[in-house]
Amino acid sequence: MTANGTHTGRRPPQVAALAVGAVFLVVGVLGFIPGITTGYDELEFAGHHSGARLFGVFAVSILHNLVHLLFGVVGVLAAGKRAASRVFLMVGGGIYLLLWLIGLAIPQSSPGNFLPFNVADNWLHLGLGVGMIALGLFTTALERKAGDYPEPDLQHQ
Repeated sequence: MTANGTHTGRRPPQVAALAVGAVFLVVGVLGFIPGITTGYDELEFAGHHSGARLFGVFAVSILHNLVHLLFGVVGVLAAGKRAASRVFLMVGGGIYLLLWLIGLAIPQSSPGNFLPFNVADNWLHLGLGVGMIALGLFTTALERKAGDYPEPDLQHQ
């Protein structure tokens, strides 16, 4: 904080969005590294036929890795603004819960499984969705407790 009471550093939602975004960037890059991604010679652009596994566990494809990189970039950019950070955490968490549901609904050998997902991905998507939403709620609660949460600008006419 500065002498006049304005905040100069990153706020809790911004720190969380930056951390989540950075993790997605790292995971996206790791998906392109042979050895960290097993079955790298089976890496397909998209589809359930990709035999590549990040850490030998999570099904990945080129498209899947690019989605991780894009999500990471969005998180890092969102970390520049407090409101954008909250939106990234809450909406991003919702997207991952939706991906979890899609992963449960679409058979793994189906052409609809184009990213691809496997059982490990489904559990990870559930955890990411719940975790990101929890971070959004928790960091907002921290700001409210500190009295640093912006109240809505309501204008009465």
